[in-house]
Amino acid sequence: MAAWDSRNRREPRTSGGTVDPATAFRNLCRSSPWKWQSLRFEYLDRPVSSADPAASPGSAAPSGLVRAWLRRPGALRLETADGLVLHSTTGINDSRDGFYVSATRKSWLLPPQLITPVYDDGGLVRRRPEAAYGEPCFGNGRFGAALDPVELAGNAPVPLEFPNSNAVELGPITEVDHESRPALETRVVPNASYRPADPAAPLCRPGRTLLRIDAGTGVCVASRWLEDEPAGYGHWLRILAVDEYMLDDLFLAESMNLTDVRSHISWDIAPEA
Repeated sequence: MAAWDSRNRREPRTSGGTVDPATAFRNLCRSSPWKWQSLRFEYLDRPVSSADPAASPGSAAPSGLVRAWLRRPGALRLETADGLVLHSTTGINDSRDGFYVSATRKSWLLPPQLITPVYDDGGLVRRRPEAAYGEPCFGNGRFGAALDPVELAGNAPVPLEFPNSNAVELGPITEVDHESRPALETRVVPNASYRPADPAAPLCRPGRTLLRIDAGTGVCVASRWLEDEPAGYGHWLRILAVDEYMLDDLFLAESMNLTDVRSHISWDIAPEA
C-alpha cells in the first residue's frame, strides 16, 4: 500500500511553481482510474440545485435515486432507495473465449491500475497510458463517464500552438464543497474536438455546462446544462465511501458461500412414534 499512498498523496511532490488551475483540473479528470478501487455512492440521473430537497443532508430520498456499490474493474451493485436490487454482478463467471480468440490488440490490454501513467508535480495524471479502460454503466453512458470523466480532458495535453484543440474550454475554476467533500467547479463549453464516451449522453452538451469534479477521486459528482433552465440536463452524485472492502457476495444475486464447518451444526433426529 506504500506505493499506492505515495502516488495519490495530495501535496506537491516538488517545490516547483504554482500549477495552472486549468491544467490541474484537466489532470484531475484523467486521474480517476488511479485514485480509487471501490466506491459507494448515490446517483441521480438529473441535475440538483441548492433549492432541490436532494441537496439537503438527511432529507428524504428523491425519486429516481440509485444507491451503488462499485468495485473495479467490473463489479457493480445497484439498489433503489427502498432497497430493491436493480443490478448485481461481478462478471467473474463471464466467458472470455470469444474475446481472446479474436487476438486483437485490445483484448490483451491490462487494467489501468496495473500500469503507471505520467504524473504531474501534484500527483495527478498528466498522460494516460494505453489500457483497458471502461466503467460499468447503468441507464446511459453518462453514469460511466461520470466515474471516469477523461472525456473532458483527453488522454494527454494538447500542443499549445493549436488553440481550441482541448476537448472543452474551461471558465473560472473555484473550490467548492460538495456533500462534505472538496471539489473543483467550473463552467465548460465543448469544442469541436470533444468526443464523449457516449454521444447520446455526454457530460456536457453544446453551450455552457456547470461541472464539479471531486478532488479526492477525480469523479464528476455533478453536471448541469445551463442552456435549458429550469428543466436542465445533467446528473448528481454523492460519494459515501471510498476504497471500502467489498466481498464478491455483495455483487452476486445469490450467495454462493459454502457451509462454515467451524460452527457447530445441530442434527436433530425426530423421535420414533
